[in-house]
Amino acid sequence: MANKIKKIGILTSGGDGPGMNAAIRSVVRYALHYDLEVAGIMRGYQGILEDDIVPMNHRSVSNIINKGGTILKTARSKEFSTDEGKLKAAEVLRRNTIDALIVVGGDGSYRGASRLYELSGIPTVGLPGTIDNDLIGTDQTIGCSTAINTALESIDKIRDTAQSMERIFVVEVMGNKSGYIAMEVALAAGAEDVIIPERAFDYEAMYDEAREGNAKGKISWIIIVAEGAAKAQVVAENITKAIGLETRYAVLGHVQRGGTPSGQDRILSTRLGAAAVDLLLNGIYGKAVGVLQDKINVIDLKDATRRAHEDMDRRYQLLKILT
Repeated sequence: MANKIKKIGILTSGGDGPGMNAAIRSVVRYALHYDLEVAGIMRGYQGILEDDIVPMNHRSVSNIINKGGTILKTARSKEFSTDEGKLKAAEVLRRNTIDALIVVGGDGSYRGASRLYELSGIPTVGLPGTIDNDLIGTDQTIGCSTAINTALESIDKIRDTAQSMERIFVVEVMGNKSGYIAMEVALAAGAEDVIIPERAFDYEAMYDEAREGNAKGKISWIIIVAEGAAKAQVVAENITKAIGLETRYAVLGHVQRGGTPSGQDRILSTRLGAAAVDLLLNGIYGKAVGVLQDKINVIDLKDATRRAHEDMDRRYQLLKILT
């Protein structure tokens, strides 16, 4: 492999997700195998600007494949969002003899990496690190599988209480602009309804169904809400006001970001980390790596933006048929 790159920097940016450590481990050890140096950048793009950069070796990533979060920490950077900030970051990278940058993050992190490459020419490659699974170019993003499983564990326990106490429960999961987690959780948990940003929701129809179900002896309901579509507390209060049935709510929050990554997330991260290094070794820059139909997929970073799942209506219809 003909290659000008001798030293790679890696950072994690934006919201964390289970599997990021597995990606870091893969990048570091795969790069070392090809006699490249690796530098870990702390706290995302802000860490570049603050010159918070540490050398990484084989031992740096020992025993992290099963750990949630990210050993490199993560943060958002207002300064880096400007072109001036990106040019300053490029200077810091060059001063640290870092020839290329691998970024693990979501849509905003990708935009930053793409613009950095455009402005400075420093090679960049992106890995899809977001629990929302909302990036173009990959069937799955790092952390999504684990976030869904974590939410399911909680909802299964809530279902037990809902049945025992004969109540309606509204459960709020993560997803500000994407309802992917909410929809997958609703289908997997056998929920009665789901409220997501991608589709208008008929609250009156839900009230009518709850009334009819209660009249027929249905004693419990689970309704999943994506945080960007509605607030669980408000939905629960409105149900109680509309139909008089006792309703409780639970907000799962950041628990979905943590925890031991699933096998699927560990394998995905490991494959993508190695693929990112391969791109740099082969002189292919400004790209995002993902997996489509279980094969490594590569697209331009500038095209790997946020995507909307087009089959949400069909999934919702399936949910209602099976209720």
